[in-house]
Amino acid sequence: MAVHKLSLEPALSALRAAGESTRLRILALLSGRELNVKDLTQILGQSQPRLSRHLKLLSEAGLIERFREGSWVFFRLAEGTPEALLAEAIVAGLDRDDPVLQLDAARATAVQKSRAEAAQNYFKAHAKEWDRIRSLHVAEDQVEQAMIDALGRGPFDLLVDLGTGTGRILELFAGKADRALGFDVSHEMLSYARMKLEGAGLAHAQVRHGDLFHLPLADGEADAVVLHQVLHFLEEPALAIAEASRVLEPGGRLLIVDFAPHELEFLREEQAHRRLGLASEQIGRWCADAGLDLKSHHDLAPAGSGDESKLTVSLWLAEKASVGAAGEKPNSAAKDGAASSVEEAAA
Repeated sequence: MAVHKLSLEPALSALRAAGESTRLRILALLSGRELNVKDLTQILGQSQPRLSRHLKLLSEAGLIERFREGSWVFFRLAEGTPEALLAEAIVAGLDRDDPVLQLDAARATAVQKSRAEAAQNYFKAHAKEWDRIRSLHVAEDQVEQAMIDALGRGPFDLLVDLGTGTGRILELFAGKADRALGFDVSHEMLSYARMKLEGAGLAHAQVRHGDLFHLPLADGEADAVVLHQVLHFLEEPALAIAEASRVLEPGGRLLIVDFAPHELEFLREEQAHRRLGLASEQIGRWCADAGLDLKSHHDLAPAGSGDESKLTVSLWLAEKASVGAAGEKPNSAAKDGAASSVEEAAA
């Protein structure tokens, strides 16, 4: 989509907002990273009220954008607007070898490292639990390849990952999406995911604090949504599927990855699983109720699939229904990779 150019008055307003030393430093710091007010006070050595005023001016001028994550507010360079293009041009014109900017960058790295260490400590504390579950099913690389095959090559304008956790799914599909957005309710997991994405240089892949039943997205804003190992934690999975359908555009795709029905009670007792797997028939009904057509179903059974102590991973691909003037649903062949009919689960 073409971005309109700035008229004279908004351009002058944006340039006035950027035309101050601290605000220029803030723009440089927010290039390719997300920081909150506390981070910026540590990096710039200025008081919170003073920095809040600078951030307010930059935000009002459209050069940066803010988003809330619980009690914290994060900032990043604006995107997709004429003001955003101006902000990028200003930052690109700065000499990154300038001693002031170099010191700011070094302090930002130290702040992010401290935050990353806290996130990694949380991750390590739970790693044994996740490793135990992973040992019960086929290797993650097999699951991920099956996900890529199911969702298709894209490209996707906006891919949304619900219950993003470590942000791994955003990493996996970052090369297939112009923009990737993950939502989670865990601040610790968001910190870890943000660290991973920033470390990988994936500025177009971002994470947000959010309830997957009430997403801060407009109807039809996304063309791909992923629910990876999320539904078995929920009391009402149908509502999550309905919300995913709401934010999908007509012809958009929903990929669900979860466990097939099993009898491993320890997952309910020790890992807070609300459901011991999900039946394909139930997924199909939930999708139909949400206005989605179930296009494919595929099971990844572990070696020795008769072993009841192992888990089968299931993948379901659904498409947002749309009725045209002739009553036919649109052909989505332009985005390659989806199966054309529902496959039977492997025996």
